Amino acid sequence: MRLRISMAGVRVAVTGASGFCGGQVARAAAARGAEVVCVGRRPGPVGTHRFWDAARAEPDLSGTDLVVHCAAAVGDPSPGPAAEAAMRAVNVDGTARLLRAAGGRPVVWVGSASVYDPRRDRSLVREDHPRTGQLGAYGRTKAAGEALALAAGAVVLRPRAVYGPGDTQLLPRLLSRVRAGTLLLPGPDVPLSLTAVENLADACLVASDWAPGAYNIADARPYSRDAAVCAVLRAHGVRARIRHIPPALALAAARIAEAVSRGEPPLSRYAVDQLAHPVVLDITRARSRGWTPIRTLADYVTSVRPGSAAAR
Repeated sequence: MRLRISMAGVRVAVTGASGFCGGQVARAAAARGAEVVCVGRRPGPVGTHRFWDAARAEPDLSGTDLVVHCAAAVGDPSPGPAAEAAMRAVNVDGTARLLRAAGGRPVVWVGSASVYDPRRDRSLVREDHPRTGQLGAYGRTKAAGEALALAAGAVVLRPRAVYGPGDTQLLPRLLSRVRAGTLLLPGPDVPLSLTAVENLADACLVASDWAPGAYNIADARPYSRDAAVCAVLRAHGVRARIRHIPPALALAAARIAEAVSRGEPPLSRYAVDQLAHPVVLDITRARSRGWTPIRTLADYVTSVRPGSAAAR
């Protein structure tokens, strides 16, 4: 299993190691024997810490052998120049700073499937799917950042809907949308790719040996949207009935929410799009490099107990 490869003697710089994905990468690298250098504004869960503000300066990567770039400005803010500029400072300009500091070191750049054009069919998305028409600042700035990374010869990973213990984005948003025992979802049930954070971390650590380019990263099989949502809610002790509403109605509500919200709206066009349409990533290219996704949503659900660390 690739999950058990040794990294003894390798010094790995992990940016954003205080966050959800970066923290998992740092722990996985340490478990394989690597010396971990956590690069970011806050210390990571293991290893040493070097301060870096991605929006302002170049990181200190001296003495490291491999760079895994997880640091990113994330979220789904209301449209506007301020939100766009804040995300660009980290996701684009921060990428440029990181690549300059990396020099000739191998870089694994953690991107996002949000770069894919939502106007095209996504029932099976390959890496050559068009990367235009993104519905929010996050997708646009991640697309611009990954273009820099690809031009520099990095390996770019594109996960979708990363979940697992310590998640600060996907699960909180899901739980916040339950009202009076009901969760409204746009349109009928659809298949969706999800990415266990453990699968992503494994890919981050083996991908330094892959040919430069982009790779989709997801669990082995897509999930039924409704079944996955119900399983996660039950695991967290939340009883909720799913009701389907017309996507057009959800989209209209999202436009209103975006227009009146000053921060992150309770509903966005991006969120509606991601839930209303089939989005399945083709992971053939990553598999051809010998990577196999081991973890599943069932593994996560069975590990969760209401009130436990995994449930928070």
